[in-house]
Amino acid sequence: MSRITSRQGRPRRTLLTSLLASAALGATLLGPLSPADAAPPERPSKPSDPGKPGKPGKPGKPGKITVPTLTGRATLSADYLAAGPPSGAQVTPANGRQGPFDGQVVPGFSAMVEAGDGTYWAQPDNGFGAKTNSADFLLRIYRVRPLWERADGGPGEVRVQRFVSLRDPRGEVPFPIQNESTRERLLTGADFDIESLVAAPDGTFWIGEEFGPYVLHVARNGVVLDAPIPLPGVTSPQSPDLAPGQTPTLPASKGFEAMTGSPDGRYLYPVLEGALSADTDQRRRVVHELDTRTQRYTGRTWSYEVDEAPNLVGDAWMRDQHRMVVLERDNYDGAAAVTKRLYEVDLRRTDAAGNLVKTLLVDLTRIANPDRIGVAADPGAYGVSDPFSFPFVSVEVVLGLRDGQLLVANDNNYPGDDARRPGTPDDTELITIDLRRERAPEPNSRLVVGHRGASGDRPEHTLASYEEAIRQCADFIEPDLVPTKDGALVARHENEIGGTTDVSTRPEFAARRTTKTVDGVRYTGWFTEDFTLAELKTLRAKERIPGTRPQNTRFDGLYAVPTLDEVLDLARHSRTCDGSPVGVYVETKHPTYFDGLGLSMEEPLVEELERNGFGDTPDRVFLQSFETSNLKDLDRMTDLPLVQLTGCSGAPYDLVARGDRRTYADLVSRTGLRQVSRYADGLGPCKDQVVPRDAQGRLLRPTAVVDDAHRFDLLVHPYTFRVENQFLPAQFRRGSDPNAPGDLAGELRVFLRAGIDGFFTDNPGLGVRALR
Repeated sequence: MSRITSRQGRPRRTLLTSLLASAALGATLLGPLSPADAAPPERPSKPSDPGKPGKPGKPGKPGKITVPTLTGRATLSADYLAAGPPSGAQVTPANGRQGPFDGQVVPGFSAMVEAGDGTYWAQPDNGFGAKTNSADFLLRIYRVRPLWERADGGPGEVRVQRFVSLRDPRGEVPFPIQNESTRERLLTGADFDIESLVAAPDGTFWIGEEFGPYVLHVARNGVVLDAPIPLPGVTSPQSPDLAPGQTPTLPASKGFEAMTGSPDGRYLYPVLEGALSADTDQRRRVVHELDTRTQRYTGRTWSYEVDEAPNLVGDAWMRDQHRMVVLERDNYDGAAAVTKRLYEVDLRRTDAAGNLVKTLLVDLTRIANPDRIGVAADPGAYGVSDPFSFPFVSVEVVLGLRDGQLLVANDNNYPGDDARRPGTPDDTELITIDLRRERAPEPNSRLVVGHRGASGDRPEHTLASYEEAIRQCADFIEPDLVPTKDGALVARHENEIGGTTDVSTRPEFAARRTTKTVDGVRYTGWFTEDFTLAELKTLRAKERIPGTRPQNTRFDGLYAVPTLDEVLDLARHSRTCDGSPVGVYVETKHPTYFDGLGLSMEEPLVEELERNGFGDTPDRVFLQSFETSNLKDLDRMTDLPLVQLTGCSGAPYDLVARGDRRTYADLVSRTGLRQVSRYADGLGPCKDQVVPRDAQGRLLRPTAVVDDAHRFDLLVHPYTFRVENQFLPAQFRRGSDPNAPGDLAGELRVFLRAGIDGFFTDNPGLGVRALR
C-alpha cells in the first residue's frame, strides 16, 4: 500500500468521548431473553442529551428548517384538444391513444410566465418530440387560468382561455419551414422545438429552442420579429445551419430547454439541457448570457454540474440579479424517479472546480401535503398523498410567483407518460409550493445508516437506493467502494458484478468473464478492476437477491453504477428529515487484494473526500473496513472517524495474509477492543456478536461487546438489520414465508436496549420508526 504524508498522533478519543455521554450501557451475562428485554428503549432525556452518537451535540429545542409544502394543484386533462387542424398523425401509439387526434393536442407545458391577473402564458414544446412526427403540430402559447384546489377546496382545474400562434409572415426565418408557401407561415413542431419562455418588459416574448439551438424573439401576437439567434459554435443534429458533412457539437434535444432573464429584462440566460458532445465532463451544463439590446452573446458563461451525467436541466428562473433557481431532473418517472429537484445557485459563487455552488431548495419527490390536496380528487394516483410527489419524466416548469411561492408544471409527452397511473396518459399538472419555515423534527436518537442505501426498496448501491434512504430519514448512506481498471472508485458491494449488474447480457463483455481468487476465495464472473469507468458506466444495476426482493426487480436495467464523487454530491446536496447534512459511511472493500493489483484505495478516497468538502467533517463521515492495516494507514492520513468492521466468523484478510492468527472474535474481546481503539473510533460488529442466537435462532442475552467497546470510547454500529423473516431472530418472524416481512422493530429494540449507538439497515424507514 502506498503512503501519503502522515499526520502526527492526535487525541482521537477526544471527539468520541463527549458523544458517548448519553449512550445506554447495559450488556449483561448470556441467558434466555425475556419479553421485557424486547420493550422499546427510552429516549435519552433533553436537554442533557448531547445528541446522537457520531454527530455533534444538538440543542434541546430543534431549530427551524424549510419545509416545501403543497399549497395548490390544478390539472388539464391529457386528452384535451384545442381548436385547430388534426394533429399527431405520426405519433407513436401509447397508453391506449393513437393519432391523428381531432384537434391540436396540448402535450403539457415546457414553459410558463405570469400574465399578471391570475392567468399565465403557458407554452408546449414542439408537440411529439421529433421533426418527423410533429409537422402537424402548431406552435402556440396558451393563456390559461388555474382554478386551484387548495386547503379549503376548489375545482383543481386548468381552463384554457385562448392562444397565440407563432408565425413568420415577415419571412424572418432564413430557412424553409413547413408552411413556407402560405400567407401566415404558421410555425410547426417540424420547424422549431420551443422549450423555454421569457416575457420581456415591452410585452414581447423571448423563446429558447432546441433544434438550433436558437433564441427566438416574437411579438405578443406571436409574429417572429427577428431572425433566430444561433449559439456560436454550437449545432445540434437537427440544426438547419448544419452543413453537409459537418459534425454537430451538441446531441439531439439538448438545447435551450431552460432560459430565464434578468429582472430588468436586459439579459437572457439560456442553459443547455445537456453536455456538449466533446466535453470531457459530461456532467457540465453551460449557462450562457445573451444581451437583448444587441442580440449577441456576451461571452460570459457559467458551469452548472448535474448530479449524474444523464440528468437534464429542465428550466430556470431568476430570483434576483444574481440568484437562479435551476430545475434538474432525470429521465425516470413514478417510483423510479430519483432526481426531480430545484436547486438555487448564485452566479457570483463557484466552487474550486469552477462549478456554480448548488443549494437544494425542493426535492419534488418529497413535498409536505398536510392538507392532503388532490387526495380525494385523484384517489390511488401515485404520489398524490402526504408527502406529495411530482414524479413526472419531464418536469419542465419552475416559476417564482409574486407571493413568494413557486409554481411547477410538467410536459406530459402525450400520449406516452403515465407516472400517476400506469396505462393512463398523465394529465398536465400545475402545483404551487410554499417554502415554509417550521420547527425541525426531533433528530433520531441513534444513528440510522442506510445500508447500501435503502436496499430493501431499490437495487443496492444506486443513486436511487441512496436517495430513497434519505427520503426514509436515514442519517447516513453507506457506499461500499471498489476500484475500476483506471482507478476510479465506484459503489458496489463486491468487485464481482455479475450478480448486481446486467454485464452477463452484454456480448461485448462476454470475454471478460473469468475466475479470480479474492481474499482466499475463488469467484467466477466479471470484475470491476477489468473495466474502465467509461465501460462500467454503460452497465445497469439489477437487484442482487431477486428471489427475496422481487418487488425491486421492476427497477432492473434503469440505474448506472455510481462513482464515489456522485454519491458524495448527492449527500452534500441533500438534507436529512431533521434538516441536518446527510452523512456518508464509506467502506473500502478488499484493500489487501487491490493493493496487490496496484489499485490502492486509501489515497484516492481521502483525496475525493477532501475535494468534495468532506475532508474535515467528522460529523458527516465514517470510514470502515473489515481489514485492519488500511484503517491504520487511514489513521495516519485523515482525522475522520474510523470504524473496524468484524465478521460473525473468520478473520481480517490482511492478518491472514501475513500469518497473524487473530480472528474477528479476538478483535471483539476486551483485549482486542483496546487494540482497536488505538487506531479506530468505532466498532461495526456482526449483530450476532452483540446479541447472539441459540440453536433455534432465538435471541439470547447481550454479550459484553457493547460495554467493552464503550469502555474504550468506541462507538458501536452493528449490521445488518433487514425486515424479511429469513434475516430475523425466530421470535420476530411472522408466518412461514422466509421472504415475508417480520417484526424488524422488535429485533431492533433488543439491540437498542443493549446500548448500541446506531445501526445499519436495509430498511431505514422501519429503523427510524423503531426509534420512535
